[in-house]
Amino acid sequence: MTGDTPLSRYSLDGRTALVTGAGRGIGRACALALARSGADVALMSRSRDELESLASEVKATGRRAHVLVADVCDKAAVDAAISGLPRLDVLVNNAGTNVPQEFLDVDEETFDRVTSINIRAAFFTAQAAARRMVAAGAGAIVNMSSQAGHVALVRRTVYCTTKFAIEGLTKAMAVDLRGTGVRVNAVAPTFVETPMTKPFLSDPDFRAYVDANLLTTRLAGVDDVADAVLFLSCDASGMVTGTSLLVDGGWTAH
Repeated sequence: MTGDTPLSRYSLDGRTALVTGAGRGIGRACALALARSGADVALMSRSRDELESLASEVKATGRRAHVLVADVCDKAAVDAAISGLPRLDVLVNNAGTNVPQEFLDVDEETFDRVTSINIRAAFFTAQAAARRMVAAGAGAIVNMSSQAGHVALVRRTVYCTTKFAIEGLTKAMAVDLRGTGVRVNAVAPTFVETPMTKPFLSDPDFRAYVDANLLTTRLAGVDDVADAVLFLSCDASGMVTGTSLLVDGGWTAH
């Protein structure tokens, strides 16, 4: 730390970050935040068009962009993409989904789809990234959790199940990776207006439910989450591991 300036602790110059679910919403914002802080960024999702558009924006910052078209549920494809990167210093394990249903109405297809993306894919993506980082002796993994990993939310039993799992995974990974130079943390946002959440937030009753639980005077934006991810990705958080950073507008405080 000697000789570092405060801002240099937030620099990612010379590093490479992988963002899953990068094509839109929170993932896109994270990729741009990392690039603006100096990282080359590997962009992973199923949509080439979205990734190519984002890659152009990353390149406009002066950083390199690696376009990785892959389904995070395809472990072999993800393993190959990660092993093919020139280096890997940061993973933003962001890909996820949600299908709101009443508990009594949850069907097996929905349960399997949501848990496959939110738990299984997140687990094995983190494992593949961690293997690269352990071999290099350093790295930062940021799992995308949710306030739903801390408190119950209406019509979201499956989603809450997956995000409580991510909170546990984050802590257990940090313990297993102690001494390797690899830190593992989670970011747990409240409801953020993205293409996935916009239909929910457009419902007046649901929006009233959200507003009643926030202590802030506004909804969270994607940049609020990206800023937290950036902090946990850089040297400024060098003593932070095995924990979850809530970006929840105070939702879980009451």
